[in-house]
Amino acid sequence: MRARALNKYVAGLLKDLSFAEAMARIAQEPPATMLKPLFSCLCSCDEKVKWYAVSAMGRVVSVLADTELEDARVVMRRFMWMLNDESGGIGWGVPEAMGEVMACQPEMAQEFSHILVAFMREDGFYLELPALQRGLMWGLGRLAACSQLNRDLLIAKDVMKYLPPYLESADLLVQGLAIRAAAILDNKDITSSLAKRADILAGLIYYDNGRFVSLV
Repeated sequence: MRARALNKYVAGLLKDLSFAEAMARIAQEPPATMLKPLFSCLCSCDEKVKWYAVSAMGRVVSVLADTELEDARVVMRRFMWMLNDESGGIGWGVPEAMGEVMACQPEMAQEFSHILVAFMREDGFYLELPALQRGLMWGLGRLAACSQLNRDLLIAKDVMKYLPPYLESADLLVQGLAIRAAAILDNKDITSSLAKRADILAGLIYYDNGRFVSLV
């Protein structure tokens, strides 16, 4: 199947099938074959296509890492490049995909979790656009939610030191996702903030493993 046809085929699976069906169909294909169309789908304007692509990317790269670890590392480095100003792109969907891959693959979390923290830092690889910050906060929360080991990794990298500006973001979804990430990281000083701000965060929706759910 040619590249354009493959991209259209994968986008169609993500758009038209249920979450379980789409993930199952993509899992039937060779992981390396799925990478290019999933990269393309990460920047889709269709929220379902974009988010299902995030989930599929995590699964595909995790399988790839089980057989060809260096190939999985190459994918993670490509993510990093896509968020670099020199790439010429913007990197829509990339912070989310990085977080999902690390949530699915412990080896990737060990090696690359510090990069997510670096994207938070103004003295690091700071992501300025609120849309990318949404993805970053989502990725941090997704990674932290998977295991205590991941939470310990993020805390050891001083994630809580760099979180406060996001908790006060003018972008309400950035703010809400940052509060959620802090709650998952079990910061009791911040956990109550989600309840206190329920009135202004009401109606905000975020993606959770195949579902779109209310933030509060």
